[in-house]
Amino acid sequence: MTERHRADAVDALVEGRSLDGTHAWVTGGGSGLGRASAIAVARLGATVHLMSRTERQLNDTAEAIAALGGSAVVTVCDVTDMEQVSAVFAGSTVDVLVNCAGANIAQNLDEITSESYRTVMDLNVQATLFVTQSAVRRMRAAGRGGSIVNMTSQMGHVGGPRRIVYCASKWAVEGMTKALALELGPDRIRVNSVSPTFVETEMTASALADPTFRSWALGEIPLGRFGGLDEVAAAVAYLASPMSSMTTGASLSVDGGWTAH
Repeated sequence: MTERHRADAVDALVEGRSLDGTHAWVTGGGSGLGRASAIAVARLGATVHLMSRTERQLNDTAEAIAALGGSAVVTVCDVTDMEQVSAVFAGSTVDVLVNCAGANIAQNLDEITSESYRTVMDLNVQATLFVTQSAVRRMRAAGRGGSIVNMTSQMGHVGGPRRIVYCASKWAVEGMTKALALELGPDRIRVNSVSPTFVETEMTASALADPTFRSWALGEIPLGRFGGLDEVAAAVAYLASPMSSMTTGASLSVDGGWTAH
């Protein structure tokens, strides 16, 4: 990217159109961080393809994007089903991919079963890998590069109570992000991750409802508060946009300083 193009990218982001004419795909786009990320990317001008198993939630996100003057396409898909994923991406245009679909089952070591292990690993790791594989095929076919953003967690850098499998899955995606960045760099496809602290969403509601756990978590965050959906979504938008054109293989922490310990 030339200096002129970089300057244009800065101007475009400030003016809210840095992703005009592009197609961004967001897994888990119906709720929580996926919904917030989809809206943020749509505000930059991308047509957003929303992916999850829950059509009602996807429709709600699409309506929110339309209300902002954006464009969204609802794609009901089980991202753990590789055949479905391959069919969804066949012939599609993909400029940006945001892997937000994720799950956690809080368990101590003795409570972990093969079923609970597979539930977390299939969604957090397997789906991220194979959705990325299908998206990259389309990016390579178009030959104009692209940006992939993986939603990980501060737990992809540290450990946490009752999060053995979750931590394993997020550390795996952090490693996957770096390996993909090396492989896809020559194709001008950038791959980065966003690693947030606890944000109050449906997924974290039960854990944060426990006063002891909530107090412990807040005590680990130097800024003294949990993250906001928009704060995490802003990091996703940055990495998806031309503003981060020289950034790949990086993990952008939005954790209030948790991992600075």
